[in-house]
Amino acid sequence: MPRLAPKPPDPLLGAALSASLGAALLLDAELKIALATSEARALLGVEVTLGSLAAKVLCTRSPERPVAEALAKGQPVQAVIAHPADGAAGRLLQVRAIPLVEGERRLGWLLLLDAAAAPSQGPVCFHGMWSQSPRMKEVFRILERVAPDDASVLLRGETGTGKELAARALHTLSRRAGGPFRAINCAALPANLLESELFGHMRGAFTGAVSDVKGHFELADGGTLFLDEVGEMPPELQAKLLRVLETRSVLPVGGRKPITVDVRIVSATHRALRQEVEAGRFRADLMYRLRVIPIFLPALRERREDIALLCAKFIESMNPTARRRIERVAPSALRLLERQDWPGNVRELRNVLAYAYAVGDGPILQPGELPGELIDGAFTGSGADGDASGATPGSEPPLSAEAKRLLDTLRKTGGNKKQAANLLGISRVTLWRRMQELGISGESASS
Repeated sequence: MPRLAPKPPDPLLGAALSASLGAALLLDAELKIALATSEARALLGVEVTLGSLAAKVLCTRSPERPVAEALAKGQPVQAVIAHPADGAAGRLLQVRAIPLVEGERRLGWLLLLDAAAAPSQGPVCFHGMWSQSPRMKEVFRILERVAPDDASVLLRGETGTGKELAARALHTLSRRAGGPFRAINCAALPANLLESELFGHMRGAFTGAVSDVKGHFELADGGTLFLDEVGEMPPELQAKLLRVLETRSVLPVGGRKPITVDVRIVSATHRALRQEVEAGRFRADLMYRLRVIPIFLPALRERREDIALLCAKFIESMNPTARRRIERVAPSALRLLERQDWPGNVRELRNVLAYAYAVGDGPILQPGELPGELIDGAFTGSGADGDASGATPGSEPPLSAEAKRLLDTLRKTGGNKKQAANLLGISRVTLWRRMQELGISGESASS
């Protein structure tokens, strides 16, 4: 029996889609193209045959097939793919797939198409996170890819790497963006208080419970709940959290009736959960529930090319409200910053700049305005937390590297503080303050 040609689309429907949505494809339940607007045909630049599979038209040039895979699973998706006409030339295509349903029945899909910019070689800002590092840009790409799904995400990274910003980005890019975003630090509260904060409590559940109080799960209903430092959660609460994830309902402290909740879980930890499981401190079944999509955020020392960029952005944000206005960072100061290991990562870098604003003067941030441990560590080869004194028990501790530098400069100028400050690139007030902090007297400086 000859195969019947697809029924021509309604011209009125095509005109309506074209006028309201621009470049769009309408797919039937079998993922075949039922209608293509004129804008979609022009944007794709390839032959669009009605009745052909959308995946064959869109994903022929790309080694990854996020749109085809999501549609095959019946999942909504938003992705950037290689342009089907000239993927090798670097052009990209943004595709957003929206399911069309009637009750429980899926009728088809609406694909919205748009041209996407090629990945930037320079700095990019992704939901408040600045970077020009390829590693960090890859993290941004993954966050954007997984955001539309409801799968649980585990963010792994050291303190200060931006885990909460990443969690907020996942929420903003998800279909839950219109719902609440709640965050709680599991390491900041004792077990009994953490249980009440997560699951809520009923009036009379314990001394001081004078009314019913909703927990973060209820407050995040329809949105996203961010569990920071989930690896620190006490074992007795891990079992209760697992039950919430399995049943999608919470039982408040002192309550008897479970409350249904619709929440996406994004958690974060600086620990390796697999090692915590092996050590018996974390439940394996809970780890598998939370670690559906693991995302690793690199430490600042692993993307040192971002330090100058972050300094510039922090200075830009601090200048309007600070006593002092900084126009640039001296190259010698920037070299010191780029040598550090930054155990506190981006948060620590911002704190160091806040220190420089407070103790320094003038439009140029100089090395002498950085915290002493950074300067000492740079000259002695020790890290920020290392012992750079080199003192032996019972001996007089030697002068720090910064103190030696100040003394040498003062001796060169015969104790003239104004000339010494000019040579050091700092103000006389800053020089005097650092001399007081380091215990340098005027006599020792001129000797």
